[in-house]
Amino acid sequence: MTDTPYTTTNAGAPAASDAHSRSVGADGPLVLHDHYLVEKLAQFNRERVPERVVHAKGGGAFGTFTTTHDVSAYTCAALFQPGVRTEMLARFSSVAGEHGSPDTWRDPRGFALKFYTTEGNYDLVGNNTPVFFLRDGIKFPDFIRSQKRLPGSNLRDNDMQWDFWSLSPESAHQVTWLMGDRGLPSSWRHMDGFGSHTYQWINAAGERFWVKYHFTTQQGIDNLTADEAAQLAGSDADHHIRDLYEHIEAGDFPRWTLSVQVMPYADAATYRFNPFDLTKVWPHADYPLIEVGVMELDRNPENYFAQIEQATFAPSNFVPGIAASPDKMLLARVFSYADAHRYRVGTNHGQLPVNAPHAAPVHSYAKDGAARYSFADASVPVYAPNSLGGPAADPARAAESAGWEADGELQRSAATLHPEDDDWGQAGTLYRRVFDDAARARFLDTLAGHVGAVRSDAIRERALQYWTNVDTDLGAALRARLAALAATLPVENGEPGTASIPIA
Repeated sequence: MTDTPYTTTNAGAPAASDAHSRSVGADGPLVLHDHYLVEKLAQFNRERVPERVVHAKGGGAFGTFTTTHDVSAYTCAALFQPGVRTEMLARFSSVAGEHGSPDTWRDPRGFALKFYTTEGNYDLVGNNTPVFFLRDGIKFPDFIRSQKRLPGSNLRDNDMQWDFWSLSPESAHQVTWLMGDRGLPSSWRHMDGFGSHTYQWINAAGERFWVKYHFTTQQGIDNLTADEAAQLAGSDADHHIRDLYEHIEAGDFPRWTLSVQVMPYADAATYRFNPFDLTKVWPHADYPLIEVGVMELDRNPENYFAQIEQATFAPSNFVPGIAASPDKMLLARVFSYADAHRYRVGTNHGQLPVNAPHAAPVHSYAKDGAARYSFADASVPVYAPNSLGGPAADPARAAESAGWEADGELQRSAATLHPEDDDWGQAGTLYRRVFDDAARARFLDTLAGHVGAVRSDAIRERALQYWTNVDTDLGAALRARLAALAATLPVENGEPGTASIPIA
């Protein structure tokens, strides 16, 4: 006898061999009733779940969020009360690439957080940019398809990307972020995170406020050059996953400071930008940052598949004191994310340990479904309303249940209520006032590579007009750069300068 554990079947019975299947004679056919062989092969065939359609490649870690400042005047959410320490999980990811794609492709980065609060799980599913490409969720499937692969060649395509972007002017602000230096973070530790959407906070008195979340890295912003990113894509495709894991393993725990912008409820109706438009930011001069607390990641997952791949984050997971806003992209995500998890991981994905609440009981009328694990006592009714002592909804506890006032004021068009609402202004401000000369030069290089790889003359012309709308001088410089590049290209089809410019 030794201390080595013996191999078992999935049912816990001892397995006869790890190396030899049963056969008829030494070299005869295998027998179907070798149930351990069948179990191993069948399990192997099914050990993957569908990868995420978006944010497929990523990694993450566990940690804590500690509220260090008093924001109780704005929200009664338990996790945001002074001194409260909450367990949490963070997952970082790229957006467009598949599960095996390089971490260092130019792409927005997902910044998904799950807080295991005493009032249930709160999920904040954002990015490393404060804005997004769209303001209406009805365009989201089209946008993602334009960034993926052609159905014929199975290759990503600049024509497809720029065809969509140039026909969707609301994308200008986010594309400016993407093509700028922060489109290539050196690591997940060295990038900021944002809730991006506008959310609603409710305090104990029932007063409502609009908020935006900002997670500022305490490690400092650090980005890769295009050449460095390309080199790492070939030499270490898992660079960001490795970086996060190794730093936490070494005890170098990354931290972010959470601050929020708070807008009084009534301001939204007449603010100069539509405050629920995901393509817009709120200038800090109008609504300064208010510090809330610190997020620290200090524990790596023990099993990547069980704790990261099967982790599910959904903007529909609110807690009392936090609610949605009229942001159309947010409202679409409230449905689509939870639905994606029901398809990808299973209808009972919320019962998996990584997704289950840690500090709040579940009293749900959800019933059955594949892989059902937890269940109420048989005496508890499975329907509501009932008179048999089953759980009952308590609107006073669910502080977000009333939503926002549908008074019509927030439904009016941006043109009439928000005089500075346009698709190009903030993108141009970012380019002219935030980027320095060196950043603008790199930005032009990046644009020349991307737009230069567009094969369609019509789409390229729209892309040029797109950047002219952002900044007239930028558009002219990009046009001149593309003309100069074209003049240096080899002859194709008898015409000089017509071969494709390589993708940056």
